[in-house]
Amino acid sequence: MATSGDVKEALAGYLKELGRPAFRSGYEELARQARQEGRGYEQYLLSLAERECQERRQRRVERLLRESRLPQEKSWPALDLKRLPPKVVQQARSLLEGSFLGRRENVLAFGPPGSGKTHLLCALGQELARSGHRVLFATCGLLVQELLAAKRDLKLPRALGRLSRYEALILDDLVLQR
Repeated sequence: MATSGDVKEALAGYLKELGRPAFRSGYEELARQARQEGRGYEQYLLSLAERECQERRQRRVERLLRESRLPQEKSWPALDLKRLPPKVVQQARSLLEGSFLGRRENVLAFGPPGSGKTHLLCALGQELARSGHRVLFATCGLLVQELLAAKRDLKLPRALGRLSRYEALILDDLVLQR
C-alpha cells in the first residue's frame, strides 16, 4: 500500500500534468477542512473545482486587461460621473452590459478636449474586459502606423486578422479634418 507521502507526490505530479494549479496548491487545505467539517467527497471535489474555476477566471481577466493596452488608472471607480451630463451617464451604464458588442454596433464619443471621453471609454473597456470580452485600446495615429508598417512588410492581412479577434476596438484621438 502506498504511503501518504507517495500519494501526495503522485497526486501533485498528476495535477501538474493535467494543468490544474489551483487543485495542486489547495487540495490539502481543502481536504483538511472537509475532514474537520465532516463533508463528503462530492463537497470536497466541488470546493476544489470552484477554486480552480475562480482562479482561471481571475487569470483570464488579468490576461484580457494586459492585452487590452488600456491605461489602468482610467478605471470605472476613478471616473467622476458628476462631471458628465446625466444622459451620458445613463448611456454609459447601459453600455456596461456589452449588448452592443453582440450586435457589432459602433459607439462614438465626441466632445471638447478634457471632457472625459478617453477616461469614460477606457473605464468602459476595462469593465468589458473584466466581464470576459476582448478589448483593444489604441490611439488612432499609432494604429495607422502599425497598419502601414504591416502593409509595407506585406503582413497586412495578418494584422487585420489579429484586430478582428477583438470584440471592441477603442480608438482615441481620432482627428477629423474639414
